[in-house]
Amino acid sequence: MTATVHVLAEGYIGDRVAGTVTLLLDGDLVAVVDPGMVADRRLILDPIKGFGLAPEDVTDVVFSHHHPDHTLNAALFSHARFHDHWAIYHDDVWEDRDADGFALSPSVRLMRTPGHTWQDITTLAETGDGLVAATHLWWTADGPDEDPLAEDLSELMTSRRRLLELRPALIIPGHGSPFTPPTG
Repeated sequence: MTATVHVLAEGYIGDRVAGTVTLLLDGDLVAVVDPGMVADRRLILDPIKGFGLAPEDVTDVVFSHHHPDHTLNAALFSHARFHDHWAIYHDDVWEDRDADGFALSPSVRLMRTPGHTWQDITTLAETGDGLVAATHLWWTADGPDEDPLAEDLSELMTSRRRLLELRPALIIPGHGSPFTPPTG
């Protein structure tokens, strides 16, 4: 089985800010990655409806890290389990676990990728077109090359190298359009 990946809303940075919001489908898994700031909640909800889904059909929500531009609209998905770097949250249950290597489904797993913040994780999805990584290791395809808000730039660069060693076919950055990573 392989996952399908759909960008619900492409993020941007500048005078205004929005995070990139991604939908992952894999068997029973209906996951939204980084349901953060967008100009209008319909930019998240309408594409989900276009897939024949309702917000209550979302089984899982993943936060790449805990900045509001990546978490603000989490409450849209009241039935979901919520995943971050160290736990799963569902209703009033807090289940500790390390995100690194945690599988949400047969084709979707999490990877610890600190640097932008110490809590950053990347969501990896095996698709028919190769590995797709939803991550905040890059803001956009165009940069910045050095994250000006990184808590640990050296660790960010190490995390980028670790991810690129997996040879992802596509990277979905925190604030931009998906891009094909450089080779070599």
